[in-house]
Amino acid sequence: MLIGRHSFIRQSKLSDVIGRIDYISNPKRQEYLYDTYQTEGATPEFWKNLARENQMDFKASGSVGKCIEGREFIIALPENFVQYRTDDVVSLFTKIFHARYGVECSAALHHNKTKTNYHIHLVFSERKILEQPEVKIATRNMFYDEYGKHRRTKKEIMDEHGNIRPGCSVIPKGEIYESHIFMKKEEWFKDKAFTREVKEMYTKLINNYVKEEAEKLSVFQQGGVYLATRKIGRNNPKAAEIRADNVAKQDWNRTVDVALVEGVPEEDILKVKREKINERTVESIRQHGWIPDLFRQIVRSAKDFLQEIISKLTLPSKPVPKIDLQEWKDMQKVMGRLQKQSQEIKSRQQDISSLKKQLSETTGLFKGKERKTLEGKIQQTEQLVKRMHASLEQTVKQEGYPDTQSFVKVYHRSEELIRAYNEDLRAWKKQTDQKKEKPLEQPQKASVLEKLHRYQQEGRQQTKRSVQKKAVDRER
Repeated sequence: MLIGRHSFIRQSKLSDVIGRIDYISNPKRQEYLYDTYQTEGATPEFWKNLARENQMDFKASGSVGKCIEGREFIIALPENFVQYRTDDVVSLFTKIFHARYGVECSAALHHNKTKTNYHIHLVFSERKILEQPEVKIATRNMFYDEYGKHRRTKKEIMDEHGNIRPGCSVIPKGEIYESHIFMKKEEWFKDKAFTREVKEMYTKLINNYVKEEAEKLSVFQQGGVYLATRKIGRNNPKAAEIRADNVAKQDWNRTVDVALVEGVPEEDILKVKREKINERTVESIRQHGWIPDLFRQIVRSAKDFLQEIISKLTLPSKPVPKIDLQEWKDMQKVMGRLQKQSQEIKSRQQDISSLKKQLSETTGLFKGKERKTLEGKIQQTEQLVKRMHASLEQTVKQEGYPDTQSFVKVYHRSEELIRAYNEDLRAWKKQTDQKKEKPLEQPQKASVLEKLHRYQQEGRQQTKRSVQKKAVDRER
């Protein structure tokens, strides 16, 4: 079975959370903005306070670089999601995240300019609001240098002329010098496992609304047999290089699909990837630095090596279930109903035997009324049994068979064919588990599907009456 598309769900850090929310939700800045959604507490004031407190804490920590005010997930959606109401889509994805992680979110549903990428932007806070704000009041004058660091004395923030240096500040005694309305940042949001968890959560959610099995998505497995391709951002100066890398990686991934179908063990494919791609790439970088074209040559060489392995493989083909499994399941359901009806008939016949025994034992001159009651019960039960027999017969006729005997005969023949297929499958697995050294010849069987259909036709054509037939030769 070939592996379908991988889901695209990417997390990024935001150094300007207010600007980012305006960018994704402002109709004047987005050509194809369909809908937005905010959790109850995600007001403009919330994001303003969050940005302010994050900046204050960042400055006080003395860290270098940019302050992270919030985070964002970009979630690519299958194009068939355009059939759903836009407000339902964006609210569903936001509510699920909010319910699981308990932080405020703002989201927007977009298409890109070429309308080839239907996606959600979900901005979320790393911090929750405190139930009671923390406020600290200065018991004496507080001095801060230009980096936001607290200093013990005023002298430490003064220049050689006795003036307070630019950027330094003094908070007088009795005033608020520090306040917090948010909890600390959730460390889990920085963990790679969190991103992985969100990808799996949203991929599962997407697949719940994808009708075709072939269109369902999967999360890319790091360290697996495939090579990850890179998304090309807008105005990326290395777009041509990334595109060429992606072509080489996709060629490898397609070759991996064929190898898996042909029965090459995953551990063998992983070994080729490790030795022919990973280790050679590391050695190439160590000797020559990063040379994109050289990396592509390494990937193409590994792909050719894997193709040689496939061409030399002489494993028997895996048995294919050439039987309409849905039709077999339908037959099983019919047999289940017949067996249930049969059990009910047996139970009522036992009731009749018991009543007849009571009747035979009810003798005497003054037992006439009791005998009449028993005779009435016997008659009612016998009529019920007749109706049940008619219902049993009607069940098989509705399926296109003239009588129960014809259906049961076809059912048991079909059951034998499926049992034979399962035996072939077990034999194939046993062969492929023997390290593929001396594969046995695949048993050649006549088409199970053809036999099943022939049996059904034979069973259904035994009647001279006009019986409505069901379509057994469905389009494949």
